[in-house]
Amino acid sequence: MRFEIMRLDDVDGIAVDTTVVDAASVNRIVQQAASIGQRLYIRPAESPAS
Repeated sequence: MRFEIMRLDDVDGIAVDTTVVDAASVNRIVQQAASIGQRLYIRPAESPAS
């Protein structure tokens, strides 16, 4: 499964950066964001049409 992770602006909460990663990478990214106080929005990524 893949997830879309959006880094949110500290002032108004608008997404300033978006990346799509596999499930194994989510924990590492969340740990890094938590260590610096960064806000994230995470949701399942849409699957490409077959």
